[in-house]
Amino acid sequence: MTDRLIRLIASSTGERIDRYLALALPELSRAQIQRLIDDGFITVNNIPVAKASQRLNDGDEIAVTVPPPAPATLAPESIPLAIVYEDGDLIVIDKPAGMVAHPAAGHPGGTLVNAVLAHAPDLEGVGDEQRPGIVHRLDRDTSGLIVVAKNNRAHRHLQKQFKDRAAQKLYLALVVGKPPTPTGRIEAAIDRDPKNRQRMAVTTGESGREAVTVYRTVEAFKQFTLVEAEPKTGRTHQIRVHLTFIGCPIAGDSLYSTPRSVNTTLPGLHRQFLHAARLTIALPSGAVRTFDSPLPEDLSNALTHLRSI
Repeated sequence: MTDRLIRLIASSTGERIDRYLALALPELSRAQIQRLIDDGFITVNNIPVAKASQRLNDGDEIAVTVPPPAPATLAPESIPLAIVYEDGDLIVIDKPAGMVAHPAAGHPGGTLVNAVLAHAPDLEGVGDEQRPGIVHRLDRDTSGLIVVAKNNRAHRHLQKQFKDRAAQKLYLALVVGKPPTPTGRIEAAIDRDPKNRQRMAVTTGESGREAVTVYRTVEAFKQFTLVEAEPKTGRTHQIRVHLTFIGCPIAGDSLYSTPRSVNTTLPGLHRQFLHAARLTIALPSGAVRTFDSPLPEDLSNALTHLRSI
C-alpha cells in the first residue's frame, strides 16, 4: 500500500487546523491528525504544520499525506529483550540499535512493542492502542534505555514526568569536530525542516518549539569529541539537531551529517553514535531510581579504535 495524498483549500479564517481537518476529514480522528502533524505529514502552503493550534487563512492550501495504516492488531513476537528493571508497573529496557519502538508505516512488526507484548500480554490497551505502554521514544538507530508502562496508572504517572521535565535523560554522543566550548547549553527552537519532512531543524520562526540541550565534553580525539548530552526538553531528534547546529554533527548520522562529516567515518560504525546511557525517574511507588546502560559493542569498539591512533 502507498501513501494517500489529500489536498484541501481552507474556506475560513482563524480556525485551528486540527478542528478544520476533523470536520473536513471525519475518517481521521483527532489523535490521528495530531500524529500526522507530529510526523510532518500535514502542510499548509507547502510548509509543514508545527502545531495543531495553527490558525488558517481563507484560501490556504492544505496537503495531508496519510501513510498506510499500521496493523489493526498488534501481534506479540518472541524477540529477546534486555530488561534492566521490571516491577508491576513498568519495564526499563536496554533497546538495541536498529529496533523501532512501535509499529508504523514501513515497520509493521519486529518492534519493541511486539517484543514487550510477548513478555507482558496485559500491556495491550495501555495508553495509545497502536503503541501500548510507550511513554517516550528512541530513534531506531539510537541504543539505550527506554521505559514502558504496564498499566494506565503508571502510564499517566510516567508521561507526566516527561512532560514536566522531571525525568532526567543522559546520552553519550560522539561528534565530528570540537564543540565551541567544553561545556555548553544550547537553546534553539526546533521545527520540521520545510525542505525535508524527515528532518527537523533549528528555526527562528514563531512555529518552532522551545528546545534546550546541555552538553559536557568527556573525551577529545583528533577529529572527534565524546560528549554527554542532557536534553531538558523532548523534541524529535533534538540532540542530533542541536549538535549539528553548533557545528558538531553526530558521527555516523546520515540524516544530519554535512558532506564533510560523511567522509569522516569510523571502522565498524554503521549508525549514529548516540546512546541513551542513563535514565532517572520516579517510580509510581514514589522511589526515585537511576538506571544505567553500558555502551554497546559497536560504539565501544569505535572508541577503542580512536584511542589507539
